[in-house]
Amino acid sequence: MSIAGKAAIVGAGCSDFAEHWTRSAEDLLVDAVLEACADAGIEDPRRQIDAVFAGSLYAPMGPVHVTEALKLYKPTTMVYNYCATGTEALRAAVMAVVSGAHDTVLAVGFDKPKDRGVAGPSVNIRGVRDLPETPAGWFALCAAPYFARYGAGREDLARIAVKNHYNGTLAPKSFLKRELTVEDALAARMIAWPFGLYDCAAQTDGAAAVIVTRRELARNHHDRAVVVRAVASASAPHPHTDPAHDFLRWKPTVAAAGAAYAMAGITDPMRQIDVAQLHDCFTLTELLSYEDLGFIAKGAAREHIAAGTFALGGELPVNTDGGLKAFGHPTAATGLRMVYENVLQLQGRAGARQVPGAGVALSHNIGGYPTGCAVAILARE
Repeated sequence: MSIAGKAAIVGAGCSDFAEHWTRSAEDLLVDAVLEACADAGIEDPRRQIDAVFAGSLYAPMGPVHVTEALKLYKPTTMVYNYCATGTEALRAAVMAVVSGAHDTVLAVGFDKPKDRGVAGPSVNIRGVRDLPETPAGWFALCAAPYFARYGAGREDLARIAVKNHYNGTLAPKSFLKRELTVEDALAARMIAWPFGLYDCAAQTDGAAAVIVTRRELARNHHDRAVVVRAVASASAPHPHTDPAHDFLRWKPTVAAAGAAYAMAGITDPMRQIDVAQLHDCFTLTELLSYEDLGFIAKGAAREHIAAGTFALGGELPVNTDGGLKAFGHPTAATGLRMVYENVLQLQGRAGARQVPGAGVALSHNIGGYPTGCAVAILARE
């Protein structure tokens, strides 16, 4: 059974993404859910929401963390898929309403890594020959082969950082509201070649949520529902041990995009998608995703970056709110933060960063080494 077009998002909410030293994970969770409920016209969540699908990498107590914070004692399921967790929560919510198990459900992602007392990546790091592994190192492995094959370089990555920092200045809930120059990005201290500081997303605290219902019930809320045309998940072998991996692409993105496009009836993504939010944990990840998602041909990213194809006023605006680069990455919240931005875009509520006439929006959420990816495609009702 296909889920295409059978579920709708009727409410979306998002906390500020920041280093919330004086606020708890519960505070951020409540912020996002209350906004989503108000957006959906839900006055009594205990009566109008049937179930909860939540994602968090760092919640210490699982579902009880969510039910106690919200005082919403409903069936609550926790999902987990590394950095793709937020979109996985949406996928679970959509499947729940399309299957008929529930009428209206809440999907929420939240994390507060700043409470963990670490200055660097909040991941379980193990060693290879006594050398540390870090996400920057994992995602940088495509750089040398790609640069050598296609002639791209650090300047192309810097232009992506400049674009996303600018877009972030237009998003009220973003963390970094500072414009950059290419020179700023290139002069920043090195993290893991070719990634300088401004090629890497920060870690922040945050939460995002959506209310999902069956499409035929959406009119009970308002007349601006956003239809879920597709939400698909894919996995791939660990690239570090996959002998067939060429380090010119990320296989999970290719697979998830293919599944989502088949579900949504997308045959020409560059022309059929109006706005996209891509998982720019590192600038190179965004660059590769232009190609892995089929927006452009393999190796063509450099010329499109120079031409402004993916800038706010370009042919296909990408990361209109500044992406992970401007918001930071509270891991499980990121995927639903992307969905939140796409809902605003499709409803014409994105303010200074609005893409005129946006009718179809994609979000892309990748995680692991990377080994998993989820892609969601939304459209105006």
